[in-house]
Amino acid sequence: MTFTHSLMAAAISVALCGAVQASVSPQEAAQLGGSLTPVGAEKGASADGSIPAYSGGLTSAPAGFKDGDSMRPDPYASEKPALVIDGKNVEQYKGQLSATTVELAKRYPSFRVDVYPTHRSAALPQAILDNSRKNAVATQALDGGQAIDNALPGVPFPIPKSGAEAMWNFLLRYQGVNINSKYDSWNVDAAGNANLATTGQAFINYPIYENLDQPVKGDEVYYQMKLYYTGPARRAGEAIMLKDAANPQQQPRRAWQYLPGQRRVKLAPSLAYDTPNPGTAGAGTYDDVFVFNGALDRYDWKLLGKQEMIVPYNTYRLTYAKDVKPLVTANHLAPDYVRWEKHRVWVVEGTLKAGARHIYAKRRFYLDEDSWVALASDQYDARGQLYRGSFAFLSQSYDKQIPDATPFMIYDLMAGTYNINGVVGPYGGIRYIEPLAKTQWSPEALAGAGIR
Repeated sequence: MTFTHSLMAAAISVALCGAVQASVSPQEAAQLGGSLTPVGAEKGASADGSIPAYSGGLTSAPAGFKDGDSMRPDPYASEKPALVIDGKNVEQYKGQLSATTVELAKRYPSFRVDVYPTHRSAALPQAILDNSRKNAVATQALDGGQAIDNALPGVPFPIPKSGAEAMWNFLLRYQGVNINSKYDSWNVDAAGNANLATTGQAFINYPIYENLDQPVKGDEVYYQMKLYYTGPARRAGEAIMLKDAANPQQQPRRAWQYLPGQRRVKLAPSLAYDTPNPGTAGAGTYDDVFVFNGALDRYDWKLLGKQEMIVPYNTYRLTYAKDVKPLVTANHLAPDYVRWEKHRVWVVEGTLKAGARHIYAKRRFYLDEDSWVALASDQYDARGQLYRGSFAFLSQSYDKQIPDATPFMIYDLMAGTYNINGVVGPYGGIRYIEPLAKTQWSPEALAGAGIR
């Protein structure tokens, strides 16, 4: 083959690959299990010791926990805050807080951040850790990071090189395989009135974790969820189902909706992006669910690096609160229920692409280095003003080796309102269940919810 022909063959090969992004080198990947944990977190302590070295996470239950129980006692219940941040001293710590946290502290004298000793409690099954190490040199990012291929179930990019790769780590994070929880979603208006937005029964399945030896392919569903709304009365009997694939360009989100008045299941392609989410009575969008949810294609993603930040963490008191009334106070969640700790997070910024439509022109996410959970985010409008901010409340399900962030919330800083979703404590907590029959994930199965 001549030199000219070699160049032509190389050009054709690149074109056919469709902008495939290379994995890290074996030499770089060798850090995993050494200075880095298998999921890419720094194993060592922070310079000042406020973030301890990682020692495997929380894998033993506290005294009093019964195996199989879905209400998990707080293993750190006896601890006291080491620092309290409020409007009087927030300027001193604003470099370690999300923009939303700073704004809440400045705006509301009753808001405070109780900072407790840091516990790196996130723990994952060994098979997930092993897969994550393999993924470092095998997973491919496609179409500028909008899709992935050849990722084993686990963290696809434990040493991320782009914002999109870090976001895929969040989207594919291990949260168990099958989860079922009854929950409430509450809105608190500007006058401080708490109103029930919805009560629902959620079934969540991560099919990719059903076979840990099978790499995820582009058109395969990695996440599916169905919700049966049981309250309030005006929404009872409604149901939705969503399915997301590893290559949204090849297989976009599929969604269905059942409305009792129509007595039929219909396709609902609008249940994505910035469509107002009725589960929050419009307080958030569909892609605000779990802080972020869905496809990455409307934003350009930039990895801003890693930062030590004070974020909600080990929030057992909030997650498993049996009575919601003292939790949903005027202007913000009751500070007594929110535990904050200092952790290292990856910071990812999404900027709306030219010509794309979304109510958020810019979004900044803070991803926990140990679990890849999105712990917080800041959302900005087209004028560059801080519009909304989200938080997720992580607690380790120590009996299952699962970092869970079921409750999540969003503050609307323009309207002075907020919503908290996934309030499971009044209904018995977080349950990990046996898989549903495949037929239960068909659109036709939604019609069974149409009973008021």
